[in-house]
Amino acid sequence: MKPYPPVPSELLPSDGRFGSGPSRVRTTQIDALARPLVMGTSHRKDSVKSLVAFIRSGLRELYALPEDYEVVLGNGGATAFWDAAVACLIRERAACATFGEFGEKFAHEIDSAAHLAPALRVSAQAGSLAVLTGQERSPEGGRADVFAYPHHETSTGVLSPLRRFGSADDLTVVDATSIAGVLPIDPTQVDAYYFSPQKAFGSDGGLWVSFMSPSAIKRSLELSQAPGRWVPSFLDLSLALRYSAKDQTLNTPAIATLVMLAEQIEWMLQMGGLAVMEARARTASTVLYEWADSSSLARPFVAQSAQRSPVVVTLEFDEVIDAKELSATLRRQGVVDIDSYRGVGGNQLRIATWPSTPLEDVEALIACFDWIIERVL
Repeated sequence: MKPYPPVPSELLPSDGRFGSGPSRVRTTQIDALARPLVMGTSHRKDSVKSLVAFIRSGLRELYALPEDYEVVLGNGGATAFWDAAVACLIRERAACATFGEFGEKFAHEIDSAAHLAPALRVSAQAGSLAVLTGQERSPEGGRADVFAYPHHETSTGVLSPLRRFGSADDLTVVDATSIAGVLPIDPTQVDAYYFSPQKAFGSDGGLWVSFMSPSAIKRSLELSQAPGRWVPSFLDLSLALRYSAKDQTLNTPAIATLVMLAEQIEWMLQMGGLAVMEARARTASTVLYEWADSSSLARPFVAQSAQRSPVVVTLEFDEVIDAKELSATLRRQGVVDIDSYRGVGGNQLRIATWPSTPLEDVEALIACFDWIIERVL
């Protein structure tokens, strides 16, 4: 197959970053890194501690968190929080909804833990939604004490409803990495709502954030001190709680990540909060879904419209269009990171429409698709 023709420059988006994470970073976030006495200073000093204090208070305001919930920060990304949850939130057994790569990865971490029973899975194929019932049992009748699922599956663009499962002594643990900063939620429906800041918050990696309920806090304190249970300091949520209360992290964080996260939180609050963020993202993603619905050569990968992500739009193309070559052609012209997630689907593109992605850039991307497709058929 011959390479696809380059797109006229006047059709290209003004900013070609459409990655599903790390996401595009706004210019003001980059500019904020030049502030004196922040970059290159100790995270134990006031200049950085005040930054963490703003992040914690800003997220509390953005999400209207109950007073008894804590905003906890820890080193590492969501992968590190999976391991922290394995160490400090799951007593014996967890039930997991898996409908993509990231939900399955957490379940695999649980399976690998010698002190836990294998995860109880409720699974669906990529592009579909799996939902827990709260009644999951092992073949021997063992019940879960943690119910875990992604609020949003980054690998496919499937959105899950948010709800609590189990009894009052059970925990609901939700991976919000690629939907945090977009959808308003009822925080009381979850005990640990955790995310990394390199998605809608337009920051960088190396950090996890979790909103933890009193029950999750109590469980983490219990299990971190449980006899015969080894909890490494790096994964000890009781330590993360203790240091967060002092506006610090256990180990040195990536200061740039904190700076850019704080800048994005401030922007979100100034713009009007999560309702505005959701509206911005849905407006942009709807344009892509409508384009695919009206096309004879493309379709949304997620068939059920109610389950379609407002921020990660996965499109599947007929075989006459080579999605990889379409992506490669645009990458050569500065439109980047629209490839499908590895191991998921086939002839696909995956396009992010974060709140900081202007509608005009999404419309320009569609114009590029149309221009290329018209010339290769």
